[in-house]
Amino acid sequence: MKSRLLSVEHRFRDGREGEGSRVLEWGDQFDNLDKHTQWGIDFVERYAKFVKERLEIEQNYAKQLRNLVKKYCPKRSKDEEPRFTSCLSFYSILNELNDYAGQREVVAEEMAHKVYGELMRYSQDLKAERKHHLQEGRKAQQHLDHCWKQMDNSKRKFERECREAEKSQVTYERLDNDINATKSEVEKAKAQFYMRTHAADESKNEYAAQLQSFNGEQWKHFHNAIPQIFKNLQNMDERRTVKLGETYRSFAEAERRVIPIISKCLEGMVSAAKAVDERRDSAIVVESFKSGFEPPVDFPFEDFSQNLSRTGSDGTISNTPKGDRDRDRDGAPGPRSDPKHAMSRTKNKLWLFGKKPKAPSLEDFSHLPPEQRRKRLQQRIDELNRELQKEMDQRDALNKMKDVYEKNPQMGDPNSLQPKISETICNMEKLRSEIHKNETWLSEVEGKQSSRGDRRHSADNHHHAPQGRESPEGSYTDDTSQEHHTPHHRPAPAQPSHPNPDPHEFDDEFDDDDPLPVIGHCKALYSFDGQNEGTLVIAEDEVLYIIEEDKGDGWTRARKQSGEEGYVPTSYVEITLEKNSKGAVTYI
Repeated sequence: MKSRLLSVEHRFRDGREGEGSRVLEWGDQFDNLDKHTQWGIDFVERYAKFVKERLEIEQNYAKQLRNLVKKYCPKRSKDEEPRFTSCLSFYSILNELNDYAGQREVVAEEMAHKVYGELMRYSQDLKAERKHHLQEGRKAQQHLDHCWKQMDNSKRKFERECREAEKSQVTYERLDNDINATKSEVEKAKAQFYMRTHAADESKNEYAAQLQSFNGEQWKHFHNAIPQIFKNLQNMDERRTVKLGETYRSFAEAERRVIPIISKCLEGMVSAAKAVDERRDSAIVVESFKSGFEPPVDFPFEDFSQNLSRTGSDGTISNTPKGDRDRDRDGAPGPRSDPKHAMSRTKNKLWLFGKKPKAPSLEDFSHLPPEQRRKRLQQRIDELNRELQKEMDQRDALNKMKDVYEKNPQMGDPNSLQPKISETICNMEKLRSEIHKNETWLSEVEGKQSSRGDRRHSADNHHHAPQGRESPEGSYTDDTSQEHHTPHHRPAPAQPSHPNPDPHEFDDEFDDDDPLPVIGHCKALYSFDGQNEGTLVIAEDEVLYIIEEDKGDGWTRARKQSGEEGYVPTSYVEITLEKNSKGAVTYI
């Protein structure tokens, strides 16, 4: 009996130790899966953080691009924008860059919704699912532990009952072999032994039942519950991995989806670069700054030795007046030299290559060169005509509406439209007045050339007039030789003399009218060929007399030392007005 109980106890201890090691091993695996699934969720959140920082970079990049485009976009109206192809191409590049920035915003938006947002939602779901599976595992483990405790308690009770039975057996056998023991003592020990043995048998049966129940629960735990929980955790982790792959693909698709549009933006930039036309830009510059003036001609030689006295050996000194000697030598009255009016060579440059002096902006654009003035006046007339057409269309529409109201009074009061019609008519009259005024200025500009031609033609007639007709200087002369030399012979330029000639020197050459008074003198900065009628041919550094100031059209009336009169471009000469005359020194 004793040997049988010991063998049962030993088997129980061996099984307890084996089962404990296996339970500990399964618990370790459960902890490892707990850590792994937590790492997986942390990795998802880390990748989501990476996507968030990436989309913030895209947003900041797009914002900086838009600010850059806004900074360099023209802030002027379309009429004031340059028409150069290089500028237009640059504005096209800015527009394409703005569209490119919009595509970067699309990339950021796609990443925010389809990647970052999806990852954050999935991370929350993943946490909830993991928590549920871990709770199920803990419940299964707690149930197994409860079964283990019940089995262990029954086992301990069985062990305790066996020991008590062993003690009662030893006592019974000792009394049974003791000759001094009474029969009652032996019977009592025997009864105690049987009772303990019966209790041990009951404990054994209970322990066997608990052990069988625990083994069944343990089998279910390790073959059904735990494997199912592990499988659920495995499926969750695999779905997490699949979700990461999908978000990786979405991350790349967000970028690839805008590549065609970005390519179009880049192609637009390339097309804008190809649209740059240097010849067209040059033509625009020429058209914008074309003044209508002729280019200057070469500078002639100035002979400063005309007024030097001749020596006696020349045989040319006589009682002939100095003016007659000059006339015989040059074929025209010689000017008097006055050092006060000698001018040094100018250091000014053409304003096209230097700094253009600012001129006051006038309503009739008289501060501009003739060609530019004509263009601006024509442009303004076109704008006024367009505004007039709008007012006329509005007047016609109001009149039609008024007729409808008169025929159908229920639709509205026709008298209510009369103030608006009157206002429109008033605006039309104002516009017509402005158009007429600008057309007058335009006619003046376009007719200036023909009027100058008429004056030149009249002067030529005077130059070729017979004896007693008007001379080139506006007077009458009886000297036919003087009439011959003046219009055709053009002497070499000389230093300017005093602008007011001696009144007694040419008294016998003039009859009735005096020429226009000299109000100053000028020095040619550039040569001018004077191809148009009414203009003078001048050479660089040639000195002329000023007889009429610039009236605002860019032309100054001058008289050459030979007596020929005509108009020269104001910007081609350096003008010095006399102190007692109106005007001031002008540098152009």
